[in-house]
Parts: sequence; structure tokens; C-alpha cells
Amino acid sequence: METYKHNQTCYWFDKALLTEPVESVFDVAFWQQQDKVLGSAQGRGTTWFVATQQLPAALRHYRRGGLFGKLVEDQYWFTQWEKTRSYMEFELLTRLREAGVNVPRPIAARAVKFGLFYRADLLSEKIPNAQDLVGIIQQQALPVSMYQKIGQEIAKMHQAQVNHTDLNIHNILIDDQQQVWIIDFDKCYQQSGDDWKQGNLDRLKRSFYKERDKCGAKFSEEDLNILFEAVSY
Repeated sequence: METYKHNQTCYWFDKALLTEPVESVFDVAFWQQQDKVLGSAQGRGTTWFVATQQLPAALRHYRRGGLFGKLVEDQYWFTQWEKTRSYMEFELLTRLREAGVNVPRPIAARAVKFGLFYRADLLSEKIPNAQDLVGIIQQQALPVSMYQKIGQEIAKMHQAQVNHTDLNIHNILIDDQQQVWIIDFDKCYQQSGDDWKQGNLDRLKRSFYKERDKCGAKFSEEDLNILFEAVSY
């Protein structure tokens, strides 16, 4: 990870993955001017998909959720650069990849300090030809082997002692090579022990049931049992 500070802005980036000027890559207009915007997705804000010189990427601005997010949309209390959400997610993704977990490669992160607060952005790899799990099981049932793969990927994440605080079927992707990916590690962290791991799985199970009630997602109780059996500590 390379670090570059300018005035009240700090950048972190992987020089092997980024050849564009790091000061420019967090500006959507930079990509629009080059006709390098691939698309976008709506969540708390807009995630922009862009074509860097090295690989397709996802550009996300950090925004708050919930009622408080309506009052303070994208400002966070500043304590130190290494405690900013963009730096922590970049660093956590790096650790996960070193542990062999299928997560997007972090490309660049930024934090901009103003007064007592900061705003933040992250540029990370866009997994090619991948669809989130909920989109797939809305259309078709998956084979048992895929539920085993999902469980095994979660197991690798847990073995790396990473607590994914928002593990749900929107944050699990499957690509056209039938590889499983886990995404969205904002506010996630490494944690010792095992007690918290069941909470991750309970959240994931609730998301399956929620999508079944909402849109008729196609899965069985046996599918879930197979998934959770594959998560061994």
C-alpha cells in the first residue's frame, strides 16, 4: 500500500493496479470525460463502475444509513487517518486476499479532512461477470455444490477472524466461473474468538428468509443446512 498526503487529503493506493493519477480517480467527471463509465448501481448512494487502465472498478463514496444519515449524510468524526473508514476497508480487503478469501482487490482509498470531520471514498475491483446471490435465486435454484462453496468461502473469512457485520445474500456474488465472492466490508473488522461467528450466520439466514418472503427466492431448508455445515471452525 502506497500513501500520499496533500493538504488535508490522504490517499492510499496499490501502484500495481493504478496507473491513473490518484488525485483524479475519485471524481466521476474524470471517468465521464474519458468515456470510461461502465454503469452504476444504487444503494445508500450511487456506486459507479469505471474502466481503469488495469481492470474494471467500483467507485463508492461512503454514506451514512438510517435516520442519522438523513441529517449527516457523509461526514464522519476524524480521529486519525488510519481510523477512517476508507483506510480500514482497504487494509481489511488486503488482509482477506492474503488469507485466500475471494474478495475484490482494493485499488485506492481517499479521506478528506475538514475541521473535526472527514469524507471518504474507495475504488475497488469490480468482479467481472458476477451476479449477487439474491438475483440468481430469484430466477433459479442452485445445486448443492454451490451452497457448499458459499459455506466454504465464509469459513475462510471466519478463519481469517473477520467479522462481516452485514453478511447477507446481496453481499455474496457468483461469477460465470462458478466462483463465490464476498463484498462490502465497510464497518467490518478482525475479531478474536469464535462467539461472534454465529451472529454472522444468523444474519445471513434471515436475509434468505426475507428474500423468499419478498420475491420468492428459490432455496430449501436442506440448502441452508448444507451451507452452514460447510462453515466449520
